[in-house]
Amino acid sequence: MTKSPLAYAGAVFCMLITMTLGMRDAHAVSIRASTDPVKDERPIKPEDKEHWAFKPLQITPDKTGIDALTGPSFPPADPTTLIRRLTFDLTGLPPTPEEVTAFSKAYIQNPASSIEQLADHLLASPRYGEHWAQWWLDLARYADTDGFEYDAERKHAWQYRDWVIDALNRDMPFDAFVQHQIAGDLMGDETATGFLFSCPDMPDLNNQSERRHVLLNDIATTVGAVGLGLTVGCAQCHDHPYDPISQADFYRLRAFFDNTVLTKNSKPLGPAVRVFTEGIPASTVFVRGDFKRPGPAIQPAIPRIFGTTPAKADRTALAQWLASKDNPLFLRTMANRLWQQHFGKPLAAIPGDLGHQGEAPTNPALLDWLAAELPRQNWSLKRLHKVIVMSKTYQQKTAAPTRLTGEMLRDAMLSISGQLNLKTGGPGVKLPLPKEISSTLLKTQSEITKDESEHTRRSIFAFARRNLRHPLFELFDRPDAQISCARRNASTTAPQALMLLNSDFAHNIAAKIAAQLNEQYGSDAAALITAATLRCLSRQPTSQEIEKGQKFLQKQTALTPGFREALADYCLALLNSNEFVYVD
Repeated sequence: MTKSPLAYAGAVFCMLITMTLGMRDAHAVSIRASTDPVKDERPIKPEDKEHWAFKPLQITPDKTGIDALTGPSFPPADPTTLIRRLTFDLTGLPPTPEEVTAFSKAYIQNPASSIEQLADHLLASPRYGEHWAQWWLDLARYADTDGFEYDAERKHAWQYRDWVIDALNRDMPFDAFVQHQIAGDLMGDETATGFLFSCPDMPDLNNQSERRHVLLNDIATTVGAVGLGLTVGCAQCHDHPYDPISQADFYRLRAFFDNTVLTKNSKPLGPAVRVFTEGIPASTVFVRGDFKRPGPAIQPAIPRIFGTTPAKADRTALAQWLASKDNPLFLRTMANRLWQQHFGKPLAAIPGDLGHQGEAPTNPALLDWLAAELPRQNWSLKRLHKVIVMSKTYQQKTAAPTRLTGEMLRDAMLSISGQLNLKTGGPGVKLPLPKEISSTLLKTQSEITKDESEHTRRSIFAFARRNLRHPLFELFDRPDAQISCARRNASTTAPQALMLLNSDFAHNIAAKIAAQLNEQYGSDAAALITAATLRCLSRQPTSQEIEKGQKFLQKQTALTPGFREALADYCLALLNSNEFVYVD
């Protein structure tokens, strides 16, 4: 009998995690698999708590602040580089030519004040939450569909996405932000718990007990991965081979969620969690992770390595323990991820695994200082963003440019062409797909939002199909939302260049920019090149660039139907430059 795809989830989890996180080759260890995982549970030893990530935060009293702990090694970046970096970093969009000009003038008068005013302006913008929400949605494995064979649409999933955007924009304290996603239904904020139910699902699975088992395992795995930066899911079939987390620990963590999942055939997951009071199977360990082999009964509890659990603890207690100033692993995990988003790489190289198979931070004192700074800033992400961007370390020239994500590329292209629709919220927009893709899909999967003005909304509002990512997003490494993604790949491939050079989308953007500039500056080549460079690259062109651009326009005009088409080709070349695709 052929097994369903869900039946393999636990068996291949460790392999997927290893591939996803890009771990180093692991030394061989024996797997502890038992017919009684509670009876055979290995006790926690003092040396288990000596791992760097499990220890209390280590603060260096005589060194406070990012610069004191790093010592910038490069000179300051120029103002045009800084405004492009800050604007993309905090809002995911490029600055306008007018903003570049105004900031450059203000910077000459007072660099620190001009940067602070810019940071405050960007953090107060609604665009901030729209950009930073994608970071969290990657972690939450968010999509608008189920995945698997039928990839059915989830009609109300977007409500959770909008909750994340709104919470970030109003600077909801980060501890509460995380706690509500685990136990919001018990705190009067049930929409937040869409986090738990963002996982892939197969509603029509014949065996609903198997479906429930896999869903609950996914929830426990994701809570551990996102909140603790550990691969706790490795323990769903056997004791974790590297970290001090037993199979019983995994199912005790899962037990917090046992009363939230009661599946019914062909019924999709709800947009938010609810507590069931009847028909809930007893919380047990499952021998070898097999849903057909329930083992000893267990009570909800946090993993033993982190301490004891109060009697009758519920999800609220779990949430409050997890996102707490007294949980150094949570603080380190989030500080590491925040640093990664600002600087392109984390301090601890594998943000999804701070356990024994991860890597120690390159600057442990800085990581711990940042971790302690989050509660010191009253859990305000916006304040911590500002602490980072106001540092000389952040403002220095960089030797490692950061590539824009696919979503940022699309939004930037729409923005500089004046087409970006800033409407917020609501169901995901179903974008047009190339004919060679749409022709292979079921009718329901190739539907397009009828209102064409919706097609130019920000990418965060695009319908996120789990089995089919938009080609631009897929080529530029958007995760598939099968599991939590702590760090996106940043590949460089030929199809990326082909997409930006040959796609209808890129050509339409270039033509739009050319038409607007031609209307404004006529055939003044120097003015056109200056304006196009300022729009696309956020800086003035050099005299050499103007000279080369003029020669290009002259030659290209003879090869195209007219001057405007030649100008569109010049704009297309700018869109394909490394300087456009990369920040800095």
